[in-house]
Amino acid sequence: MKSTLLTIVLALSLSGTAQAACYADYQAKTDNPLRLHYGVIQLSDAACNSTERAKIEADSRLRAGGWTLLTILSTFGDDGLNARRADAGQNFLRF
Repeated sequence: MKSTLLTIVLALSLSGTAQAACYADYQAKTDNPLRLHYGVIQLSDAACNSTERAKIEADSRLRAGGWTLLTILSTFGDDGLNARRADAGQNFLRF
């Protein structure tokens, strides 16, 4: 009985600390020559709950790769990844 109760308590405490992954799909560009791309980026938990934080985090990582963020289209969890994989192509979780 004690081991069953301990297992339940442990499972409940662990489920409260686990957080789902957060992603955003975005559009970015480079100038000279002009190039555009659509991509999917994984965000930190802090950026997932704020559009401004998502923009700042994505822009910072894209700029390091020579790209400029145009827009964050949406943020989503694991359930939206597979639907966007083909459209993002080589820019799927690249940055």
